[in-house]
Amino acid sequence: MTLHEAIIKVLQQKGRTMTTQEIADELNRNKWYTKGDGSSIAAFQIHGRTRNYDHLFNRDGSKVSLKTSVTSPTKPHNPSQQINKSINQQKIASVAQVTNIASVADVAKVPLKDLMHEKNFKPAAFIQNQIPAQPGIYCIRIADPAKLPEAFATHLNNRNHNILYIGIATTSLRQRIGQELWAEGHGTFFRGLGAVLGYRPPAGSFANKKNKNNYTFSPADEKSIIQWINSHLLLNWVRFEGDFESTETALIQNYLPLLNTAKNPAKLPDLAALRKICIDIANTNHH
Repeated sequence: MTLHEAIIKVLQQKGRTMTTQEIADELNRNKWYTKGDGSSIAAFQIHGRTRNYDHLFNRDGSKVSLKTSVTSPTKPHNPSQQINKSINQQKIASVAQVTNIASVADVAKVPLKDLMHEKNFKPAAFIQNQIPAQPGIYCIRIADPAKLPEAFATHLNNRNHNILYIGIATTSLRQRIGQELWAEGHGTFFRGLGAVLGYRPPAGSFANKKNKNNYTFSPADEKSIIQWINSHLLLNWVRFEGDFESTETALIQNYLPLLNTAKNPAKLPDLAALRKICIDIANTNHH
C-alpha cells in the first residue's frame, strides 16, 4: 500500500477531517504504510503527499479530508509509465507518477534499508578512501542538527530526521561524493551548505565566467567548510545501476532531505535565497 492509499484508508475509517499529525500518528500505530528505513512517518510527509495529490484530498492548513469523489484507495489519475528497473538486481515495484510524489516503499526495500538505515552511516572524515569508483546512490546526514544555523536546525527538526541530502552518481560515487563533500569540482551540496554556514564567494569571481551559477569559495573558506563537514556529517551509499532519475525522485520526495532543491516538494526558500546572494556576489563586477 502506498502512502496516499494509506491516508485515504485512515480518513475513510475515521470518517472525519484529520490533521496531518493525527494521520501520521495513526499510520505509525497501524503500520498500513511503513518507510523503507523503518523510521516514523512525520506530519510533514503527510503534508507533502496530500498537497501533491490534490485530486484526492482537500486541504485547509494542517487539516485533511477526502474529496467527495474518492470512495476507495486508488492510484493517481493519469499515472506515468511504471518503473521496472533494478537496484542491485532487485526489482523496483511500480512507482507511479514520479513527477508528483512517488512511494519509496515501492522502490526495492532491501537496498533501501542498506542505504537509509542510520547504523550504516559513517563519519565523513573516515570514509574518503572507502568510496568505490562505481555508479550508485548516496545519502548525507548530520550527526547533530543543532550544529546547523538555528533556522535550518529548526527546519530539520520539524521534519523529524537528520537527512541533509540524497544524490546519485551515474558514473562514479567516489568522484561525485568528492565534489559534494571535499570540493573536488563543482558540487551542488557543497555550494548550498557553504551558503547555509555563512560563507560567500569572492566578489566578482564569476563575473567573466560563462556559467554564472557554479560559484566557488576562497581556498581558505573551502578548507573551513571541509573541516566542518568532516566534523559533523555522516555518509552512506549503495552501488546501483538502473533508472537513476526516477529512483532519485522517489527518494527525495519521500524523505524530503533538507538541502535538496530539485525534485523536492519541501525545498527551502531560505536556501534558495542564500544561493541567490552567493550568485549575485560572485557575478558582481567591481571597478
